[in-house]
Amino acid sequence: MDTFDRKILTILQREADVALETLGMRVGLSRNAVWRRIKALEAAGVIRARVALLDPEQIGLGLSVFMLVRTDRHTPEWLEKFAVAVRDLPQILGAYRMTGDLDYLIHARVADVKDYDALYRALVARVDFGDVSASFVMEEIKETTEMPVF
Repeated sequence: MDTFDRKILTILQREADVALETLGMRVGLSRNAVWRRIKALEAAGVIRARVALLDPEQIGLGLSVFMLVRTDRHTPEWLEKFAVAVRDLPQILGAYRMTGDLDYLIHARVADVKDYDALYRALVARVDFGDVSASFVMEEIKETTEMPVF
């Protein structure tokens, strides 16, 4: 990746629907050169997708929750069952295997505490856990999908 690619990626992360002509003017390349670079970045897997970011409040998912999961099982079968369960539940935005005392961290978006309880019940019905606790977000200080492209 060169400086032009990095500029293109920075702009696309902020506004994926920018016109090629506008993008070209902003980075100093022709429309066709920008298009070729974007296609190459997509083919290389640098650009995985172009998406619309939704306002969670506007679609009724105003409560962000982090679920802290501990398990006493670390078998491949358990891990596969867990992975399938978190992929199948659309409220779960991310699930991460962690180092330290915590085994997994799950980030979910729900309407309210009652909706969280339904998610919790659906998850524990599919997978056995040692312990699950939750922390509800009171204030989002920073949340972005934009990565620094140096």
